[in-house]
Amino acid sequence: MLRALSSGVSGIQQFQNRLDVIGNNIANSNTIAFKSARADFADAFSQTLQVSSASSSGSGQAGMQVGSGVVTSAVKNLFTQGALNRTGVGTDLAISGDGFFTVKDPINGTEYATRAGDFRLDDSGYLITNKGLRVQGWIPTTASGARGDIQIDTQFLPATTDPTATMSTFSIAANGSVNVHMSDGTDYVRGVIMLQRFNDPQALLKAGDNLFSGMAAAGPLGGGTPLAEQPGTNGLGYIESSALELSNVDLANEFANLIATQRGFQASARIITVSDEILQELVNLKR
Repeated sequence: MLRALSSGVSGIQQFQNRLDVIGNNIANSNTIAFKSARADFADAFSQTLQVSSASSSGSGQAGMQVGSGVVTSAVKNLFTQGALNRTGVGTDLAISGDGFFTVKDPINGTEYATRAGDFRLDDSGYLITNKGLRVQGWIPTTASGARGDIQIDTQFLPATTDPTATMSTFSIAANGSVNVHMSDGTDYVRGVIMLQRFNDPQALLKAGDNLFSGMAAAGPLGGGTPLAEQPGTNGLGYIESSALELSNVDLANEFANLIATQRGFQASARIITVSDEILQELVNLKR
């Protein structure tokens, strides 16, 4: 009887975890580039009442086990593509396909991965997140370039540019190239926004603000020294400028799961109630 009581308690606990996951999915149905999650269950340790034996031994008895309930085996993030929404804002970027933007905290140097491309320009021309983290990419500091913060300004102008010319506008191409357009008609590439891809994205940890940490454990391109690559190469997707990726939460599916989880929670609670009633009958046998 105590086994049934324990199984009911474990069911309540794990269905509560699943309710928490579903509730978080629904709450983030309008969060930019949010990736929904699901809770996977597994059976708990089973108590063996009888060990099975082969028929050649003369007995050929079947094994008997009684389970002790359920556990949450994993909470997996679903990295499926979200719908793309046109915004008309030049610094809004969406990834069509696989890959993540890499952003860096300019204060402590910590790097994160993100799918949310609601970027903006700060007063120095750096392309940053809403929390001030700088987008990483290739910058033409030398002939071969280097990895660093993407900055949109008039540095590294071609020698043929009119010295009095000013930047009139800029655009970001599908391959990540940041193209600066000068008032004298000169166009040049100021930098390239690079993307990162992971062998095991499930190892990434949500760090809030649409960011993922734990990049080293997820198996990034380049291994121990992560090296992001240009969009459209090595299995990476392309960048859609003036667009944002929406949440991939399927509300219809989430509400269906919510109903099923609620019923599972109720059934587990009923197991506890019935177990309690039977235990009460056992206590009252003496009367």
